[in-house]
Amino acid sequence: MKTDITIVIPAKNEQDSIVRLYDEIVAALKPVKKTFEIIFVDDGSTDATYSEISKLRVKDKRVKVLKHRGNFGKSVALQNGFKNALGDIVITMDADLQDSPKEIPNFLAKIAEGYDVVSGWKKRRNDPISKTVPSKVINFLVRLMTGLKLHDINCGFKAYRREVLGDLNLYGDLYRFIPIFIHRQNYKVGEMEVEHRSRKFGKSKYGWKRFISGWLDLLTVFFLVRYLRRPGHFFGTLGAFSFSSGFVIGLYIAYLRFSTGTIQNRHPLLFLGMLLMIIGVQLVSTGLLAEMFIFQRPKADYSSAIEESQGI
Repeated sequence: MKTDITIVIPAKNEQDSIVRLYDEIVAALKPVKKTFEIIFVDDGSTDATYSEISKLRVKDKRVKVLKHRGNFGKSVALQNGFKNALGDIVITMDADLQDSPKEIPNFLAKIAEGYDVVSGWKKRRNDPISKTVPSKVINFLVRLMTGLKLHDINCGFKAYRREVLGDLNLYGDLYRFIPIFIHRQNYKVGEMEVEHRSRKFGKSKYGWKRFISGWLDLLTVFFLVRYLRRPGHFFGTLGAFSFSSGFVIGLYIAYLRFSTGTIQNRHPLLFLGMLLMIIGVQLVSTGLLAEMFIFQRPKADYSSAIEESQGI
């Protein structure tokens, strides 16, 4: 059945937010006069999130539910949501109430201006410094390395024309960089400022570890969008550690040489540093080559992650 708008909402342990989020979405779309559906993807919740969504489904058949057998990650949740979306425009948002549904009509207006993707920009963030600082660094690097001038690549509040989602092959944490992939296919990507609210319930699932994974993912995307391939995190992590260790040793040897005129018989240490840097480069190169082959595999199908579905 044809639908104008699909809202895809991944959720994990957000039982206190679900009903209020649904009410706000319905209120925001009431004046829009368009048909819509809401697809909640329960990604391995251990609380009553699925129960709360199921109650909404009984009350409103526009609510659809996908329940994963466990926590497969946001990329899988979004991919399954996209696969089952019927709307001409697909909007993604988080389930924690930090995204304001009042912005949905603004996204629709922006799409109507001719954009294929509109990404939210949380200009005034209500997050702890452990999230804001890494996010600013990643956003700066994204602009520097990809040329896509977005202020907030990490914002999960986005709107897409459904046709641009057909060729996506998401895995890991690559969902954050969807606008980059779409931009490289010469679709028109825009941005708009959105309201960002403080978290009222639950706790954030992200921290400083996200910065590390974000940096590795950015290297992945940087390589992928230029060569249509994906580098590996495993070899990349080992390679970065090895090269960094060798580089630090090299700095120490250089310091001895310039400060004392000699390396003070530290020749074994010098050779170790050189070896570590060489190994580091080789490991990173091996990871890139390995992922080049992996990326040529058929598009991933995550349907097996779904344990139950309602309305799909």
